[in-house]
Amino acid sequence: MASTKPTNFTTALLAGGLAGTTVDLSLFPLDTLKTRLQSSQGFIASGGFSGIYRGVGSAIFGSAPGAALFFCTYEYSKSFLQARRQASGLIDGAEVGEWTAPLEHMAAASLGEIAACAVRVPTEVIKQRAQARQYPSSLLALKGILGQSGTIGLRGVWMELYRGWSVTIMREVPFTVIQFPLWESMKEYRRRTSGKEGISAVESGLFGSAAGAVAAAVTTPLDVLKTRMMLAKERTAVVPLLTQILKDSGPRAFFAGIGPRVIWISAGGAIFLGSYQWAYNSLSGQD
Repeated sequence: MASTKPTNFTTALLAGGLAGTTVDLSLFPLDTLKTRLQSSQGFIASGGFSGIYRGVGSAIFGSAPGAALFFCTYEYSKSFLQARRQASGLIDGAEVGEWTAPLEHMAAASLGEIAACAVRVPTEVIKQRAQARQYPSSLLALKGILGQSGTIGLRGVWMELYRGWSVTIMREVPFTVIQFPLWESMKEYRRRTSGKEGISAVESGLFGSAAGAVAAAVTTPLDVLKTRMMLAKERTAVVPLLTQILKDSGPRAFFAGIGPRVIWISAGGAIFLGSYQWAYNSLSGQD
């Protein structure tokens, strides 16, 4: 009788979608506070502690496909690179070098982030404009952008939806290059010390939390740049924006919101990678 167990692609797709939706909805208020702390208008002018679920509609629609795209690309790329390394070792008769595994994880995670940003960037633009009270809701923020088609054309609307694409990639790739190799290394260490093949959802969540906290702290300046770029009234290049922030607020501005960001991503890493592992284990039939 044929097996009904889902393929690795389907497993990553479903588990990633579940993980993305779970973490974004559960920690949305912290994300809102972080966005308002980083806004050039200031925390109170951007909404303070009121309406902390503004923009949640955008997160609901964008979380699942963005996370699913990431994990499908990540798992496929990781498996491909690992198989290539092992095949090369067999052909050359050389010992398979496990020291290259972190490099494979970095490459796979980077490709995953680039794929996910196709969904994540428009979602972030719409969400953050609602969070910063530029619009009352995600729907009105989207309508506001689409309504500019008469003056800036369809290409202009497309560029507006993808405003901050470059700086988002600049933030996400370093973040993921730090978080995922750390997460994978801690999982591998746990497997070796416990003698078990699999990793539980709780273990994966704890490792994801620690790795996320480190990555969040290191990449906060890039996150500030991304937020300022997405909230700016007009499109601005990275270097002029960087110069303007330094001139107006000094270097400390690049660490605005670091507390909520580290707490949010540390908790998010636990929920995101814990729920992903739970769903992955369940769908693949692992204990």
